[in-house]
Amino acid sequence: MEAFDRSLEKYAELVVRVGANVQPGQVLHIESPLEAAPFTRKVVQKAYEAGAKYVQVQWDDEEVTRNRFLYAPDESFDYYPQWMPAMMEQLAENGGALINIKVPDPELYKGIDSDKVTQATKVAAVAREKFQGYVRNKKFSWCLVKAPTRAWAAKVFPELPEEERVRVMWDTIFKMNRVDADDPVAAWKEHIGRLKQLKEKLNEKKYKKLHYRAPGTDLSVELPEGHIWHGGGTTDDLGVYFVANMPTEEVYTMPLRTGVNGTVTSTKPLNLNGRLVDKFSLTFEGGKVVSYTAEVGLEYLDALLKTDEGAKYLGEVALVPHDSPISNLNRVFYNTGIDENASCHFAVGSAYPFTIENGTKMTNQELLAKGANVSLTHVDFMIGSAELDIDGELPDGTREPVFRQGNWAIG
Repeated sequence: MEAFDRSLEKYAELVVRVGANVQPGQVLHIESPLEAAPFTRKVVQKAYEAGAKYVQVQWDDEEVTRNRFLYAPDESFDYYPQWMPAMMEQLAENGGALINIKVPDPELYKGIDSDKVTQATKVAAVAREKFQGYVRNKKFSWCLVKAPTRAWAAKVFPELPEEERVRVMWDTIFKMNRVDADDPVAAWKEHIGRLKQLKEKLNEKKYKKLHYRAPGTDLSVELPEGHIWHGGGTTDDLGVYFVANMPTEEVYTMPLRTGVNGTVTSTKPLNLNGRLVDKFSLTFEGGKVVSYTAEVGLEYLDALLKTDEGAKYLGEVALVPHDSPISNLNRVFYNTGIDENASCHFAVGSAYPFTIENGTKMTNQELLAKGANVSLTHVDFMIGSAELDIDGELPDGTREPVFRQGNWAIG
């Protein structure tokens, strides 16, 4: 077996055993682009070897997706098949697991009417609201992972000859996921242990506010009483420990919905499922976005923030050091699942209920009353850099460094 095949097998094993942590007798659903078929077949094999009862693969073809937006009648974009969310709800309700190989082409919707994409996205979000509630409440185990496609590799490595891009992208994905370690599973356990130490330290601090300063950024973010920092992995309703994002370098919690004030400026492009937004800033008052600008993709940012009322508020605050494995690759990946793990970031939209005490037992109204945000959407955007300073405000009002020049400074 050549080196690449060994790495592919180790990666598949990692995704199954550490990411989704597939259990004996469990049903696994995989969502994958057609181009990732060889890797997906390895994941299926490893899932059955782990004892999965049944593995279902849902293939995605972006050319088919694009053809819909080019040729379908307008009424197509008001439609979403109800059997699709029903299938996923049943998977979650019956203790299944999900692996999503998510790698949207950053140029997928280039030249497409933005209104069609916005409408289709919102209709899908409404139809999938119940299932997304299961995701955000850890009802079942799920994992988002990456595999190269030609379009994505071309965007990330345009300077390379076309025939080399996908292989270099594979090598990069292996590296950021610690597949190049002698024992990737052990390397991940060690990494998760480090993130656990950081989140425990932050939970001990019980900061009231975080204050952000960087070029174009001057922002204060209140944290609600009872907020909980998470990082690495988490445990679902069945007691299964899973890692929702591979790679992951973040520790995160929820902000107080009405406690965000000031301006924050992005530091990396945002790929909104095939629509790029770049060089943008958001200004908040009382938690709500009251103004915004973007040099690229302003119409897409506008559509995102108009998804619903909750889309105008923050739902996540995440800390990632600038001196970290993905950031040190010094490359923009145009994929939020990777770029967010190279940079401190926020998310507009829904908070994760498990980031506040007893949140998974609360209704949406109860979450709102506790200061958590509720929305159909959840979109991360990157704000970290080597120039970012963050102070934490303790319960007694004193302030102390949390980040200096983009890296951890917490005592």
